[in-house]
Amino acid sequence: LETGAGFPFAINNSTGWIVVASELDREAVDFYSFGVEAQDQGNPPIASSASVSVTILDVNDNSPEFTQREYSARLNEDAAVGTSVLTISAIDRDANSVITYQISSGNTRNRFSITSQSGGGLISLALPLDYKLERQYLLTIAASDGTRQDTAQVVVNVTDANTHRPVFQSSHYTVNVNEDRPVGTTVVVISATDEDTGENARITYLMEDSIPQFRIAAETGAVTTQMELDYEDQVSYTLAITARDNGIPQKSDTTYLEILVSDVNDNAPQFLHDSYQGSVYEDVPAFTSVLQVSATDRDSGLNGRVFYTFQGGDDGDGDFIIESTSGIIRTLRRLDRENVPFYTLRAFAVDKGVPAKRTPVEIQVTVLDVNDNPPVFERDEFDIFVEENSPIGLVVARITATDPDEGTNAQIMYQIVEGNIPEVFQLDIFSGELTALADLDYEAKAEYVMVVQATSAPLVSRATVHVRLRDVNDNSPQLKNFEILFNNYITNRSSSFPGGVIGRIPAHDPDVSDSLTYTFEQGNELNLVLLDPRSGDLRLSPALDNNRPLEAVMRVSVSDGVHSATAQCTLRVTVITDEMLSNSITLRLADMSQERFLSPLLSRFLEGVAAILATPRHHVVLFNIQTDTDVGTARILNVSLSVLLPTSGHGARFFSSEELQERLYLNRSLLAAISAQQVLPFDDNICLREPCENYMRCVSVLQFDSSAPFLASDTILFRPIHPVTGLRCRCPPGFTGDYCETEIDLCYSSPCGSNGRCRSREGGYTCECHEDFTGEHCELSARGGRCAPGVCRNGGTCLNLLVGGFRCQCPPGHYEKPFCTMSTRSFPPRSFLTFRGLRQRFHFTLALTFATKERDGLLLYNGRFNEKHDFVALEIVDEQVQLTFSAGETTTTVSPFVPGGVSDGQWHRVQLHYYNK
Repeated sequence: LETGAGFPFAINNSTGWIVVASELDREAVDFYSFGVEAQDQGNPPIASSASVSVTILDVNDNSPEFTQREYSARLNEDAAVGTSVLTISAIDRDANSVITYQISSGNTRNRFSITSQSGGGLISLALPLDYKLERQYLLTIAASDGTRQDTAQVVVNVTDANTHRPVFQSSHYTVNVNEDRPVGTTVVVISATDEDTGENARITYLMEDSIPQFRIAAETGAVTTQMELDYEDQVSYTLAITARDNGIPQKSDTTYLEILVSDVNDNAPQFLHDSYQGSVYEDVPAFTSVLQVSATDRDSGLNGRVFYTFQGGDDGDGDFIIESTSGIIRTLRRLDRENVPFYTLRAFAVDKGVPAKRTPVEIQVTVLDVNDNPPVFERDEFDIFVEENSPIGLVVARITATDPDEGTNAQIMYQIVEGNIPEVFQLDIFSGELTALADLDYEAKAEYVMVVQATSAPLVSRATVHVRLRDVNDNSPQLKNFEILFNNYITNRSSSFPGGVIGRIPAHDPDVSDSLTYTFEQGNELNLVLLDPRSGDLRLSPALDNNRPLEAVMRVSVSDGVHSATAQCTLRVTVITDEMLSNSITLRLADMSQERFLSPLLSRFLEGVAAILATPRHHVVLFNIQTDTDVGTARILNVSLSVLLPTSGHGARFFSSEELQERLYLNRSLLAAISAQQVLPFDDNICLREPCENYMRCVSVLQFDSSAPFLASDTILFRPIHPVTGLRCRCPPGFTGDYCETEIDLCYSSPCGSNGRCRSREGGYTCECHEDFTGEHCELSARGGRCAPGVCRNGGTCLNLLVGGFRCQCPPGHYEKPFCTMSTRSFPPRSFLTFRGLRQRFHFTLALTFATKERDGLLLYNGRFNEKHDFVALEIVDEQVQLTFSAGETTTTVSPFVPGGVSDGQWHRVQLHYYNK
């Protein structure tokens, strides 16, 4: 077998069978012709050949294929049924294949059909089309050979047919146009409608007859003027207008347009004169006639009727009106020649045509003067500066006024009417020159204020003149001795040392223009105080930031360059400790400011406190001065202080805050007399509502809050330490337990021994000694003991007896032996006796015996120092005993009735027992 590469046949070399060796494709090769050779096994071999022809028979193994995937066609909506639309074709590579065509989808309302024709598919119109219902069809066509098939898309676009003619809305139109309209004016836009679309609906407009005055736009139907119109020449025009569409064949419609020409107002009014002049006095009343204008109009009817107006012109800012029919011009309000002496008005004569024509005219009005304005100074107040010590007779200023009136109405005379007593200045009656008549001293009086009057009879006006003297250096600086009181609170938490300016040297120079310089002459060699020589500002040296008190005396000098002054500066550094704060109180001073308290009342205040407490003045440590901001407009100053006990040595001990409160409060009148300051009741403190549990006692204490800037007066720089109020809960004597919940009877250990009787009380006990025994625990015997400090009371003298024992020699008065005690006291009117307050909170018994003939009086008062609540008051009211008490928010009064009363001069005993449940 003679073959080549890819040959689809093979032959069995033994049997001679020819077999298919690879896949056959008739559509590629449908006929094969080749040779076959047969050869024997002899020697030499002998061969013979033959020719073989193979015809490939067809099978249906190929699908039809359209020549293109998408077809398109256009078809007019008025096409006749049966019209051929499009021929499509498909090819099948198989032999003798018969292809059939059909529409598989998209044939809306079955408008189309397809038939096989000459191997292709002819699409024809099967039913009439309607452009308004469907404008496009998307047909899917299938081609099949009976077994296999292919599809293609056919897009058929339906086009509109010119089935409608243009239609005008009306067969006749009427419009009006004014004769004065310019060439090119659009008179009217005529429009027709066509229900077709596209070119079939595009309308062209034209005029059937040529009328030269008008033309029509072919596209828009706008009728415009081509020539000027004249009502007097022709009053109307009739145009025949045709609208044609652009379909095939063209269709049209015709209408008639009647144009009526309207007359216009073409003549303006004319005034009788080109301009008018008039005059009027400025004081005439409103609506006074000034002059009359008049105009005529050649038009007739409404176009010739004239009225007058200022509208659009000038009415003198509303000062004039014009009567619309008569043309009379009147004033509308009072005129002012000084404001506007001359008016140029502009009025109009207007006809009643449409549109109205108007003609302007100028009217000049002169305003005549009357004396209606007072003189006017340049300003209401004059500031005149004159050097002190200027010579007498010097003209210091010229004060003038102006009068806007004219002539004699503007003559002015001047005089001083106030402030020139004694007579220091003189004002010239005609020129207004101000002359000095006396010596001028800045330090005696820096400013003179006078009222001057300008008169234009009978009218006057006034102005205030300030003559201010300029200072010259003719005085020495003034400087008093002053103190720097630095309260320094030392804390590890943060630095409270003032690093900036604490104040300035309180120097003053009466010559305000002087520039002062400051120096330390002596005492500040260690630079404890840092001084700015030009401003006088003071700073403290950081070397003072320690816990050591200090007092240093320095000498300060101040100079103005010509004169100088010196004074003593005392620096006092006080170290404020927590113990001071814990044992301090805050007094409230009425109607007091910080500056007034520091100078001059601070010294007197310290002396008063020291006198009341019988302690040296330097033991009183005042560390805070602060305005009370919680009392509205009341001027109350809070002053915080602590006081060392008189006997305090190196181990400094302070009065407790309770004792300070009690003693200073009870001696308020003495403190006020010494310090010249009113001490108010204490504020309710933080312990008012008793926040501590069980029997614990609340103690109000001050704690450090912040260090404030220095306060300044004319002799003191004071650095306050602002405290904040806190509390401590303590278990007082006589109570015990982890939570202070148990009260102890302190008499259980017989502290009075056998020489007295122990009486238990809240927080302690009292020993009632037997006869001839005394002492806190009845330990001293007048018969066998010896003198001991304090054994004789009230200043009595103790004398030891040779046989043993002692006796007390009492001072003159109602003192009782043997120990000079006093259990009875008489009281002159408005006198009282004070004891330390009773601190018992839970129970106490109080008894006293009294005799009086007074109808009213106070027997006993015990309570807080705010005069509000938590108190017991025993009184005589209308000869009867009355008890008033408060345990907090309410006050209760009890009045037991005693027949005949208690004001009978006899002894009466009253006992009060209090028990807090």
